[in-house]
Amino acid sequence: MNTTIEQSSVRFWPIMLAIFFGSFLSVLGISTINIALPMLMNDFHSDLDTVQWVLTGFMLSLGVVAPLTGYLGDKFGYKKLYLYAMVGFVVFSLLCALSWNMSSLIAFRILQGVFSGLVLPATMTIIFQVLPQDKQAFAVSIWGLSGMLAPAFGPTISGWLIEHYSWTGLFYLNIPIGLIAIVFIQWMIPNYRIGTGKTLDKSGLAAVVVSSASLLLALSEGRLWGWTSGRTLGLFAVGAIALALFILREGKARQPLLDLRVFANPRFTLTLVSMTILTISIYSGTLLVPLYLQNVERVSALDTGIIMLPASLIMALAMPVAGKLYARLGPRWLTVGGLVFVIVGSYELTRLQPDSSHAYIILWMAVRNIGVSLAAAAASTAGMEEIPPHMSGQASSVSNWVRNVGGSFAIALFTSLLLSHTASHSTSLASQGEAADAVLPHAYTMSVNDVFLLATVIAAVALPFGLLVGKKRATPSNVPTPAAPIGEEQSA
Repeated sequence: MNTTIEQSSVRFWPIMLAIFFGSFLSVLGISTINIALPMLMNDFHSDLDTVQWVLTGFMLSLGVVAPLTGYLGDKFGYKKLYLYAMVGFVVFSLLCALSWNMSSLIAFRILQGVFSGLVLPATMTIIFQVLPQDKQAFAVSIWGLSGMLAPAFGPTISGWLIEHYSWTGLFYLNIPIGLIAIVFIQWMIPNYRIGTGKTLDKSGLAAVVVSSASLLLALSEGRLWGWTSGRTLGLFAVGAIALALFILREGKARQPLLDLRVFANPRFTLTLVSMTILTISIYSGTLLVPLYLQNVERVSALDTGIIMLPASLIMALAMPVAGKLYARLGPRWLTVGGLVFVIVGSYELTRLQPDSSHAYIILWMAVRNIGVSLAAAAASTAGMEEIPPHMSGQASSVSNWVRNVGGSFAIALFTSLLLSHTASHSTSLASQGEAADAVLPHAYTMSVNDVFLLATVIAAVALPFGLLVGKKRATPSNVPTPAAPIGEEQSA
């Protein structure tokens, strides 16, 4: 039975409030952990190669579970999927706080990421299935704002908790916020269902898991094993073959895990490419700046969070503005303008010195973050505008799968490059007679600059795709299908 919500019965702000809390918490799980990496290395006596899996494993599970969102949303309804996801997120947050070693923390973080990975595609789908079309662009900007406020306040909250308590406070913090989100979801989001449950494409799921895990492991460990070693090349080959098999399988399956027909819409494809490239680029800042501040300038965790706060707040405040500008400027120039800000800000951060002023870092991180807000608001809305409501769940799943897998690959790649370049720069500086106590800070700074240069180039690659995004086509698929409201018993 295909059913949608009667548009006149929809209450915009209660729905957005329920969406806001869950989206905020989901992104908070990523943004708080960055500042804790040095403390985790110290407490568990681990190196950055191992500790980065607390973040990389979480990101990988976000990406791998995204293809399941469409299947689970059709089976249970997106309200219930969102509700169950938040319950799981809270449970595994508690288990992360109770972790007894690095292996258990990584395992619980991966499982926490599974539930967190369902939240963003579910909430985006609810926006495009429940809310009237004329309010969707503004709703996406509010949805984006929730994701921007998390990295805005996350580092500062993280620094305060770490300095006054422990890294476990980062996970205990999720529990009261998660419980509030659960109550709001149950009370404020209407029960509805579009589409019917389908058979799970187990072969497709296995292929995407093998592909993502193989490629990520190769990127993470290639530095230690050697980029031309048999293990590294073998994993790259397995990952590429599994990805090709997944694409072939989804194209032929009667009930695919991911309906790749959404790529037939050029607007969706172009904006997704732009957003994925942008995602890869922006993770450089959230990863590198805390590491630089704490390892080179010896700034405390709390002060690191305070330094990160202004640029993140600017990003959060710019998101609703971008949503309003979308109606006037359209997606092309908003996306391109945002990318230009990201490119300029990233390039200026390639010029860091071991004693760079905090004002310099705040300024260029703010420039980058303004660009992120503009481009993200434009691309997220433009990509979904031409997707019919009954396909919005699949489109959201595809979008989050591609972007989250891209983000996890970026973290693995940037971490690997940072460590390998630090080692090579240290050797070079020592051979040139650099003072022993200055070698590591100087080498680490040079490596951070190298990775920011790569991030600049990556952001520039997105520009042509942003230029190709045109105006929305007027098609019948853009018109929501009216139907009567349904009760709890009908939505099951």
